[in-house]
Amino acid sequence: MADQLMLEIVTPEKLAFSDVVEEVTLSGSEGEFGVLIGHAPLLSSIKFGELNYTKDNKKTYYVAGDGYAEITNLKATVLVESIEEAEYIKREEAQKDKESAEAQLAGINKDDPDYEKVKKTLDMAEARLKVAEKI
Repeated sequence: MADQLMLEIVTPEKLAFSDVVEEVTLSGSEGEFGVLIGHAPLLSSIKFGELNYTKDNKKTYYVAGDGYAEITNLKATVLVESIEEAEYIKREEAQKDKESAEAQLAGINKDDPDYEKVKKTLDMAEARLKVAEKI
């Protein structure tokens, strides 16, 4: 076990994933970063976006919500608001969410209190579509 990287993905509802992986890639607040066995310890905030890992030379893709990651040389613990595996993303629903958010944004000013909420909805829909295309 000393030469393996353990990945745990936790949401408020459940332990979504726990297994040994070869590598994991996360969307950090300062940009995307990868983690391999022996990574330097760090704490990072995670922004909504793609999370993927490689196990047995096969990549698995997710859309992860905002959260935090704790990395040690042997373990990556990812605490996120939500997690959705690419194969379960409903593309039609994500496309409708994107179109609805775009229409709402076109009709409101950046100073409107709802602007950031609608913008986040758009960003989430676009991320879901992007990840869904990878499978």
